[in-house]
Amino acid sequence: MGFIPIFLTMGGAILLFFLTVKNTLQRKFNLQKELLFKLKSLNPELGLLIGETQKPEELISLLKSQELTKSLAAKASDLIREMKINRHQYNQLIKKGPYNWVAKISGFQEI
Repeated sequence: MGFIPIFLTMGGAILLFFLTVKNTLQRKFNLQKELLFKLKSLNPELGLLIGETQKPEELISLLKSQELTKSLAAKASDLIREMKINRHQYNQLIKKGPYNWVAKISGFQEI
C-alpha cells in the first residue's frame, strides 16, 4: 500500500514531462509555419516564387535571384534568419535524449 503514492507521483511527473515537451515541439513547428507565411505575405511576387519551399538555404538563393528593394530584402532575410534558428533549435531538441522519445511517440519529425 505504501508504493501506490510513489507510482502515482512518478506517473504524474512523466505525464507532465510528456505534455510539456509535446507543447514545446508543437509551438516551434507552428512558429516555423508562421514565419514561412509571413515571408510569403511580405510580397505577393515573393510568395509565388517561394511556393512550398521550406528550406532556408533554398529561400536565400531565391531571394538573391530576385531584384528586391533594400527594405524588403532586409525584412525577408530577417525572417529567414529566424526560420534557420527555429529549425536548428527544433531539430536539436528532437535529437536529445528523452525528448526524442516524446517526439517519436507524438509523431514529430525533423524540419
